[in-house]
Amino acid sequence: MINARDAMPNGGQLTIETANVVFGEADLAKGETLLPGSYVVIAVSDTGTGMSQATIDKAFDPFFTTKPIGQGTGLGLSMIYGFAQQSGGHARIYSQLEIGTTVRLYLPANPGDDSQAESERQGETILPRGEGETILVVEDDDSVRMLVVDALKELGYRVIEAIDGKQALPVIEGNGRIDLLVSDVGLPGLNGRQIAEIAIAARPALNVLFITGYAAAAAARSEFLAPGMEMITKPFAIDDLAQKVKEMLTSSKAE
Repeated sequence: MINARDAMPNGGQLTIETANVVFGEADLAKGETLLPGSYVVIAVSDTGTGMSQATIDKAFDPFFTTKPIGQGTGLGLSMIYGFAQQSGGHARIYSQLEIGTTVRLYLPANPGDDSQAESERQGETILPRGEGETILVVEDDDSVRMLVVDALKELGYRVIEAIDGKQALPVIEGNGRIDLLVSDVGLPGLNGRQIAEIAIAARPALNVLFITGYAAAAAARSEFLAPGMEMITKPFAIDDLAQKVKEMLTSSKAE
């Protein structure tokens, strides 16, 4: 929806639709990642500038963006695509220049179906769940923040969100409970490392998980990270995020 908004700077029409579809063997092309079965389809359409075929081909690639520097990370669509794939579904883009774009998300409708359940049991990773712990998420990219916050809430955590240090500091310096700080490294104003230092000064037992899309920062993690800090590199799978968060919360409780 954020991409749709940006594609319609002079206004337009945003449409959100849902439907149930059933795919048989004959409906799926050779090499298709979807399996035969029932799916729920969520479609978001706009009447914006549209995409060329070259852009469509790269739209799900991590860090690919057509937006100006500072206005997009190129991670929103890639994370949505990854989420769909992990769920046994798929995502597709249909677009025409100057006409508009539709993004369709296909998610399995019958996870309890015997054949599909057997397939899931063979490769399923059970995500570790929270116990109501409070996590402060600081991320300035709307699409990434939305995905992280929604995923953590689904896993049973209470989430407080902030877009930058200005919003995060009153929470950090307040009296409310915070069990873990999850922060992007590259933020406007105070960067993630500076926010972490302020947070740890106010709450010495607080652990910090950094989110970064910068390979240089990830390569220099031993110099960048202090005790109680960990890092996860964008784009990341939701199960990797879930595992890392659970590990850090368990470690914090054990100290």
